[in-house]
Amino acid sequence: MVVIALGLAACQQQTSRPQSLPTMVQVETVTLTNYAPTVRLTGEIRAQVESDLSFRVAGRISERLVNVGDHVTADQVLARLDPQQQQATLTAAEAAVQAAEAVLRQNTSTYERQKALLAQGFTTKREHDQAQEAFRTAQASLDTAKAQLGTARDHLSDTVLRAGVPGVITARKAEVGQVVQVAQTVFAIAQDGPRDAVFNIYEAIFTHEPADPAIALTLVSDPAVEAKGTVREISPTVDPSSGTVRVKVGIEHPPAAMTLGAAVIGQGRFQPRKLVMIPWSALSSENGHPAVWTVDPQTRTVLLKPVTVEGYDTGKVVVREGLRPGEVVVTGGTQFLRPRQVVAFVEGAAR
Repeated sequence: MVVIALGLAACQQQTSRPQSLPTMVQVETVTLTNYAPTVRLTGEIRAQVESDLSFRVAGRISERLVNVGDHVTADQVLARLDPQQQQATLTAAEAAVQAAEAVLRQNTSTYERQKALLAQGFTTKREHDQAQEAFRTAQASLDTAKAQLGTARDHLSDTVLRAGVPGVITARKAEVGQVVQVAQTVFAIAQDGPRDAVFNIYEAIFTHEPADPAIALTLVSDPAVEAKGTVREISPTVDPSSGTVRVKVGIEHPPAAMTLGAAVIGQGRFQPRKLVMIPWSALSSENGHPAVWTVDPQTRTVLLKPVTVEGYDTGKVVVREGLRPGEVVVTGGTQFLRPRQVVAFVEGAAR
């Protein structure tokens, strides 16, 4: 009797305990949305044409006349080499020309005399031919000497480095007293004319099609300064140090404030695509990978479902794969859930 009484008392205690209520969560019905992300990148204003300037002859720099940042004209002298060696070569070439002219005058006189004597029968054909050969050799020697004189004059003029084109000096790579070799870079110049906005972009961006080829450009230091540009050149290789691709955007009618080296922001928009957007609070994790809790409207149980994230927006997560329109996802209270757990939500909250 005692055992029966204890059993009845235990049953009464169990039936008197209140049953646990389902966990209350916030939900939202999945829908497709036009997703057209905007890309904003920071770049630099550069000249479309940049070139290195160097001497055509080797020598020691005796004079440097410009600094980095100076604007130069096409005929402006930038630097000079010590011309002593080239001047000596020029003097020797001039002397060689004078000697060749003297030899030619002598051989010309001999040849003319031999022609006259041969016509009168007072000389032999052999002597005439020898005089003619000497004349032609002297004439060729003079031509060679004159060519060498021209080369010597060119080498002397090459000791003066001129800009060649109008532009801005962007780099100086040699100093006074330094011995430079032929074609060794002394200055770098950004030529006047068209300007580019240069950006370093991760190659993943190129997987999406832009909505408009025009790129909006604004100056970082003064957002009121604006311009438009189009992509002019994309580097065919990836920079191994940064993993980025260099893209040059040609600027249409660049404002005067967009000077060389100025920082600019480039903004572009991709073609809209139909993707799922959910609140950031709906995103959870499963084994270190993105996932969301979905609700079965019939059984009101939850299940953790892996998803692939396309990107992130303000307060939103863009899902590329893993969710279909019409599915119900939990947007609030996910920290209290476990698989197959029964939940409750207000009817109509899932739109």
